[in-house]
Amino acid sequence: MDIVIRPVESGEYEELGEITAQAYLQDGLLDFGEGDAYLGELRDVAKRAAAAEVLVAAEHGRVLGGVTFVPDGGPMADIARPGEAEIRMLAVARAARGRGAGEALVRACVDRARAVEGCTGVVLSTQRAMRSAHRVYERLGFVRTPGRDWNPLPDLDDITLLTYELTL
Repeated sequence: MDIVIRPVESGEYEELGEITAQAYLQDGLLDFGEGDAYLGELRDVAKRAAAAEVLVAAEHGRVLGGVTFVPDGGPMADIARPGEAEIRMLAVARAARGRGAGEALVRACVDRARAVEGCTGVVLSTQRAMRSAHRVYERLGFVRTPGRDWNPLPDLDDITLLTYELTL
């Protein structure tokens, strides 16, 4: 496997934003398709990179996917409590799936969390339909935390996000 995990470069923001947006769109994970307000957030890698650490999986110089790592709170955290790191917006281009890029990105986040002084765990939110991602999380030792499941859009009942946690 020649996949390298590294910080995103500013010249890759647009490419990674489109990979992330297309992953969510193609998998039917956005309620309103191109009209979904969250789509802008998925595409705005510059905003994420200014507030957290954005990593990419690259192979032979080509970006395959990316993830946002939030080391300890901050504006990009959704569910992290004090002492927890959070993983957000994991996405791999459809053509690159099944080759280990997603798992490598999650492992890199876990490694970074272990290097953060006082960090006791890693948390993340995921959609019910992201079953292949759930398998990756569970294989790496994450466990479901139903008590932390939440709804980012309380007006829409069917948007409950599932949560996972890895104790370090």
